[in-house]
Amino acid sequence: MSPLAQIESLLFVSGDEGITVADLAAATGLMRPAILASLEKLAQKYAADTDSALELMVNDTTYRLVTKAGVAPVIKHYFENPLSTSLSPASLEVLAIIAYRQPITRIEVDEIRGVQSASTVQKLVLRRLIEDAGRLDEPGRPKLYRTSDYFLDYFGLQQLADLPPLPAAATPSDATTDEGGDLFLQAFNQQLNQSGDES
Repeated sequence: MSPLAQIESLLFVSGDEGITVADLAAATGLMRPAILASLEKLAQKYAADTDSALELMVNDTTYRLVTKAGVAPVIKHYFENPLSTSLSPASLEVLAIIAYRQPITRIEVDEIRGVQSASTVQKLVLRRLIEDAGRLDEPGRPKLYRTSDYFLDYFGLQQLADLPPLPAAATPSDATTDEGGDLFLQAFNQQLNQSGDES
């Protein structure tokens, strides 16, 4: 795999958190000048390709892939139409993890689920079910997420305490195991079913 492909793949999986040159170097073994040259080449490639919706954005030392401004209307339409559409299983799983572990970073959600969750988290933010809860005081200062007041209204809850307790096996240490996400989702689905029965 070429250096450019390696860097592009890492930019993609890093999602909205982005990735630093130092992290790119650690992951690929490439030297900083080679990484910077590849990033510049990638930026030019996206800028020159009118059929590509992506562009490279840099903030301080963090690079991330973003969509070009020109596609904003279609993306906005996708996320907003219709808000009444049922949540996907992936969205429910991420939402359940955030509900029980908030405030939590997207990377921590990824670790619990075992898959990348950046786009799902973004959808939940745009649907106003979760919101920014500040930043974690550690290198990179990743964003923290929590459920919103709208989340309570959406699921017919008075307060977060109305969520059922997690199964005994779902302790904080177990939450990072392969089945952690399933345990959160099971408890969350229990609440959804109860809410449906009452309505």
